[in-house]
Amino acid sequence: MNRLQPAKGMIKKSKRVGRGPGSGMGKTSTRGHKGQKSRSGGGVRPGFEGGQTPIFRRLPKRGFTNYRFKENYNEINVSFLNCFEDGDKVDREKLSEKGLLSNNKRLKIKILGNGDLKKKLEVTADKFSKSAKEKIEKAGGKIIELKKSNEEAAEEKKAEVTEVKKEKAEKKEKKSNENAEPVQDEKKDK
Repeated sequence: MNRLQPAKGMIKKSKRVGRGPGSGMGKTSTRGHKGQKSRSGGGVRPGFEGGQTPIFRRLPKRGFTNYRFKENYNEINVSFLNCFEDGDKVDREKLSEKGLLSNNKRLKIKILGNGDLKKKLEVTADKFSKSAKEKIEKAGGKIIELKKSNEEAAEEKKAEVTEVKKEKAEKKEKKSNENAEPVQDEKKDK
């Protein structure tokens, strides 16, 4: 214990400026004479090129980013679910008790299919991979999916809209048929 030492080159002497001419860092304290960079609080922001149009404005914009709308998940493999007892209901609280989730509560939970599941569990999560679904159901368990992905929700909405359109079209056809039939009857009567 008493012979422990930091590795060679780990500890570096701090740069002491403004401590006399003998050090080579006295007087101007390595800042040089005059100018914006020598003043206290002086200097320019990163990317500033002295008034010249900076590189980030000279280059064209290209592509797009989905960063703001990206969905992040706590990913848990099926093999980790073996730590629960048979017939357990596995949800966010139980997973965090076992230390399988990160502390970020905003992250959704996704169950992935790596490994084998030997327990019969009722698993509640935001998303499941195809293989995870198969393995949980094969073990005799149950899946409860909390929220559907944006794509699935969009598809469902599309389906609803098309159904509503079909219904409207059918109603229009019925009305047009009803309106057309009495006119024909009147002509027949005459």
